[in-house]
Amino acid sequence: MFLAAFLLWIIFGAAVVADFFDKLPLESVLGRIIGMTVLPHGVMIVGVCAELWVGERGSADLFGIGEAVILLIPVCLLALYFMARLAVKPYRVKFDKATVSIRIRAMYGGKILLKYTAISLAFQTFFYIFAIKNSFWGMSKPLWITDAVVAGLIIFGYGFNGIIRIVILCRRLGIVKRVVCFFLLPVPIVGIFALISMYRTAKAEYDYETTRKACESQRIESQICATKYPILLVHGLGFRDWRYFNYWGRIPRELIKNGAKIYYGNQEACATVVTNAEMIRQKILDIIEETGCEKVNIIAHSKGGLDARYAIAKLGIDDKVATLTTVGTPHHGSQVTDLANKLPDKLYRKVADFMDRRYLKFGDKNPDFYTACHQFNSDYAEKFNQEVKDSEKVYYQSYASVMKNMFSFDILGATWLMLSRYGKNDGLVTVESAKWGNFRGVYESKRLRGISHGDTIDLKREDYKGYDPREAYVEIVSELKEMGY
Repeated sequence: MFLAAFLLWIIFGAAVVADFFDKLPLESVLGRIIGMTVLPHGVMIVGVCAELWVGERGSADLFGIGEAVILLIPVCLLALYFMARLAVKPYRVKFDKATVSIRIRAMYGGKILLKYTAISLAFQTFFYIFAIKNSFWGMSKPLWITDAVVAGLIIFGYGFNGIIRIVILCRRLGIVKRVVCFFLLPVPIVGIFALISMYRTAKAEYDYETTRKACESQRIESQICATKYPILLVHGLGFRDWRYFNYWGRIPRELIKNGAKIYYGNQEACATVVTNAEMIRQKILDIIEETGCEKVNIIAHSKGGLDARYAIAKLGIDDKVATLTTVGTPHHGSQVTDLANKLPDKLYRKVADFMDRRYLKFGDKNPDFYTACHQFNSDYAEKFNQEVKDSEKVYYQSYASVMKNMFSFDILGATWLMLSRYGKNDGLVTVESAKWGNFRGVYESKRLRGISHGDTIDLKREDYKGYDPREAYVEIVSELKEMGY
């Protein structure tokens, strides 16, 4: 007996060491099936073995009971280690850690756990139906009841593990969908569809991210974003180029990775077009002095496009700008501000004064929220376009995006509804207003959500089916490179 116990402990230790050196296929398909269907019935297996062992020795034989315990301890520990191992890392895929992030790997584990939890639940259903028909093969009632409770808790643990991973790590779920799914999960029948939706969303994100990373690692060598002239990113109203919160999200890092030289406008958040245009002019001169380049390529979002246009046309730097690409810029005004300007002027100025005080603390030296907002209205746009003419020395192009419903982007639902009567829009700017120079197209997703004004600068750090903000800008910059800019 002691020899058997010793061998079992050796097997337990060897299994742990082998798993540590990836020599034991615990995460294989067969391993996952065993770990999530058979091992949850450890109570039943151990109980039956103990009953048989003690039955042979006699129920009064305390030595026999002790032998059973000694033999079963390493077996139980191995089973517990096996299940814990699957709960932590339920996959056997060898990821390239340099390209596939920890988040994606952990989310993939959640997807696997959900899948095999579903398989385990199906197996347990048939198992217990069969067991009930056979009166649990004569097992004692306390034993099979305990087994059912423990098995249920273990399987629930696997499933909850998978759910938590996906809810926290899957960016495509979004805040609203996360909350909805989490509250629907306990609802009978409906919860199954919520789980299926979560699983599919996580799978789609995993497939996309791994494919994108594979392509990315191949194209980095080609430096497809290494343009002739550096890129100057110019932000819109209400934001600054803060060090610890990048207005452009993950976009600059992706461009730099593919060879682009990136600079930021660093203009004020709530200053007028004229004030910001002067700051952009000076920034361009600084870049040229620093790098020795002849020109820059400007990519501007929202009001930044108006600031850049004014700087090019009115401040004598058109010979220092090769291209201007605008995204979601209200070149022909925004009806949202047309409606806002109908508010009592006294109220409007009080709000503007409040905003100016806030932005003084954020670093603005000349905040003028009142005037800046009025520069978005249609009348100002018409006058602006008559006075601020495009330079023949600069290539102009533009992009727009559209939200498909008011729930596409939380804070822009009301403004999307207001603008919808004027045409397709991104929550702040209509497609028609965003058109300037060579209009390159509209960013849309393949689902009901659509792409908002904020999504085009990766505000939520998320990608959507049919649209990834990082890839959108890589395409813009790589095309500029191909065009010789």
